[in-house]
Amino acid sequence: MTPGATPRQRLQAQLGATLPQAPELVLVTDLDGTLLGGPDPWRRRFYGWLQIERQRVLHVFCTGRDLASVARVLSEQRQLGLAAPHVVIGDVGSTVACGASLVPLPLATDPIEARWAGLPERLLPLLERIPGLSPQPVSTQRRLAYLIDPLQLDIGRLAAIEAHGVDCLVSDNRYLDVLPAGVNKGSTLLALLDWLEVDHARVVTAGDTLNDLAMFETGLRSVMVGNAEPALVAALPGLARTYRARAHGCEGIVEGLRHFGFAHLFEGRL
Repeated sequence: MTPGATPRQRLQAQLGATLPQAPELVLVTDLDGTLLGGPDPWRRRFYGWLQIERQRVLHVFCTGRDLASVARVLSEQRQLGLAAPHVVIGDVGSTVACGASLVPLPLATDPIEARWAGLPERLLPLLERIPGLSPQPVSTQRRLAYLIDPLQLDIGRLAAIEAHGVDCLVSDNRYLDVLPAGVNKGSTLLALLDWLEVDHARVVTAGDTLNDLAMFETGLRSVMVGNAEPALVAALPGLARTYRARAHGCEGIVEGLRHFGFAHLFEGRL
C-alpha cells in the first residue's frame, strides 16, 4: 500500500476487487425478513436486477448473521439468483468483510477488536447467571449472542452488563446481542460510507427488526418493510427519513426505492 493512501484506497486494496467508481445508489439491506423476505417471484426479479446493475448499485449486506451464516445464505439462495454483495457488515455491526471472499477488512474490524479486547472474559460469567439466556449456536466475533426466553428474562438485569462498556441489543423479542458500546449497524455503516467517500443522498437502507433501528437513526433514507416487527414500527414517529412500506421483503424495498426517487434505475424491470 502506498504511504499516505486514503481510506478509500486502503479499503479498495483490502477488498481486492473493483468497487463501483460512482454508484448511483448505495443499497444497504438486512437479510432475514428484508432481502430474504417476500414472494419468490419478486425475490428472483430483484436479485437479477442487483446482479445486472453491479456498476450502478453498490450493495451492502447489513445483518446480524456471522460470516459463516452469510456464506450459507449465498449458497442456499443461488438458485434464486442472489449474488454476493460488494461489502458485508455482519455480527450486528461488529464485522466488515469483502462481499466476494467474506474475508474481514482490517481497516474496519481492527478498531472494533481493540474495543472488544478483554470484555468476553469479564462478561461471560455474569451472563451465565441471568435466567432466560442461552448462547446462540453461532460463531460470533466481537460480540456475544444469546437466545431469549422472554418468560424468564428480566430485562432490567442487563443494565449491570452494560455498565462494563457494552450495549445490550434485544431484537424480535428472541435475540440478545452484546456488543462493544457504540458499535451497531448504524455506526459501522456510517464509518464505511466515510471510507468509501459516498454521498449520503445516494444511500438507502432497509430492514425489519430492532437491530436495524440504528441504521434508521443515522438519518439516512431508510425503508421499513411491511413485515417489520411491532417494536420497530413503534419507533417510526421518531424516524423522519424512514419510509414505512406496505409490501413485505424485497417488494417492500422496491416500494421504498420508488418513494425515494430511484425508480429510474429499474423502471420497466421490477
